[in-house]
Amino acid sequence: MAKSQIWFGLALVALLVVSAVADDVVVLTEDSFEKEVGKDKGALVEFYAPWCGHCKKLAPEYEKLAASFKKAKSVLIAKVDCDEHKGVCTKYDVSGYPTIKWFPKGSLEPQKYEGPRNAEALAEFVNKEGGTNVKLAAVPQNVVVLTPDNFDEIVLDQNKDVLVEFYAPWCGHCKSLAPVYEKVATVFKQEDGVVIANLDADAHKSLGEKYGVSGFPTLKFFPKDNKAGQDYDGGRDLDDFVTFINEKVGTSRDSKGQLTSKAGVVESLDALVKELVAASEDEKKAILSRIEEEASNLKGSTARYGKLYSSLAKKYIEKGSGYATKEAERLGRVLSKSMSPVKADELTLKRNILNTFVASS
Repeated sequence: MAKSQIWFGLALVALLVVSAVADDVVVLTEDSFEKEVGKDKGALVEFYAPWCGHCKKLAPEYEKLAASFKKAKSVLIAKVDCDEHKGVCTKYDVSGYPTIKWFPKGSLEPQKYEGPRNAEALAEFVNKEGGTNVKLAAVPQNVVVLTPDNFDEIVLDQNKDVLVEFYAPWCGHCKSLAPVYEKVATVFKQEDGVVIANLDADAHKSLGEKYGVSGFPTLKFFPKDNKAGQDYDGGRDLDDFVTFINEKVGTSRDSKGQLTSKAGVVESLDALVKELVAASEDEKKAILSRIEEEASNLKGSTARYGKLYSSLAKKYIEKGSGYATKEAERLGRVLSKSMSPVKADELTLKRNILNTFVASS
């Protein structure tokens, strides 16, 4: 019963976390479209296809628009994937991508938007049609911008794993990659040892040439132990980048930037935790000493995890076998509330390690 409660709690936390970090653009489906549109808000809806180049180019502008209007109570900025939800797109006469339509408050009779596809023009249109007066918000940028002045200091830092995009402002593929790359930077912004950066290699040709850049975008990974750089030849979806960084660096982030259930878990210490849980009272102190010894040998970020294992093992011995279950449940409740990303990471690591005690019981 206790275990099932814990897993239910973890699932609830994950759901809340995903909801909290979702894009500001509201994602509509055939089931939700008429529940959201035509009600008490005017709605600007982009009908798009995931493979559409013009849609990818529009994406960062549309997200900037949505971020600016997210607090406007009378306006909804939304999108529909027409590959997934063909019925609703056919219903509203969508024949090309992207198609942008304005649905007035209380109406499902749309007006097609024919203006420029940039955030400024779209904001002007929405303000006029929706009766709002919203100013475009400055969207925070987590991608580190490189120049000849800071390149060596950031990229060649042997304490950092650095992914660099060499791009040109006029490059269409670079523009398509931009919103995805910014999300990659957002995912890893809490990782002190990871840097997601870019360099305008059209403006700074000599740096591009130095690293063998002959086309755009070119992506190179500069790990702590190889500052000559290595080509990134993987996919260009968010999940592809996140998987690559996790595997190369040893981080454990998902595509929403949250720590996964594997974060903080150390295999050698897990084995000792299993011994501790199964041990008699007389044997526990000796196993605790082995945990502390193993933890002291850990280096880098894992040294932090070792300290947590040692601390939690002591409390497990002091407070009894029920401690891990009760504390994991308590952390699940705490994590369901709003808090800073730093605090959420700290509590998630503790919960993950506690779960090794629970699973070993």
